[in-house]
Amino acid sequence: VDSNYKYETYISKELVNWVDANYKTVKDRKGRGITGLSMGGHGGLYLSLKHQDVFGAGGSMSGGVDIRPFPNNWDMASRLGKLSEKPETWEKHTVVNLLHLYKPNSIALIIDCGTDDFFFTVNEYLHQQLLYRNIAHEYIVRPGAHNWSYWINAVQYQLLFMSNYFKGQLK
Repeated sequence: VDSNYKYETYISKELVNWVDANYKTVKDRKGRGITGLSMGGHGGLYLSLKHQDVFGAGGSMSGGVDIRPFPNNWDMASRLGKLSEKPETWEKHTVVNLLHLYKPNSIALIIDCGTDDFFFTVNEYLHQQLLYRNIAHEYIVRPGAHNWSYWINAVQYQLLFMSNYFKGQLK
């Protein structure tokens, strides 16, 4: 609802085009991965599912992969409208509801969440939905909470996953 915030367009088009124009890159989805932590984890999976032509790999660390249980957090209502007034907008902007967009063997996915993280339940549900739909993915669960003590290791797993993807060791 706030036209000043166009994160999806900025990251999936403008930023990718700028990076490709200013750096020596593989200008193809096979040379691009996106990941993030917390709400950035939602963004990494959201953008990789919505833009499978742009990203070949998507990841999430402690991601808010289902935003609906948190309608009063992180100023999301300012961006999407109130959940009570715009439920359809919230439904179409949450990762767990985008699995129907997945094209077989199109993106390599990694999800990592600690068992003491307040997002653990929504990550576990996403994992179960991916299994139900037979969508290949890496799912890492370790003891830990929503903090840098956990993410210090999680980042390393994400980097290894992305490195293996770029080397052609993952599909």
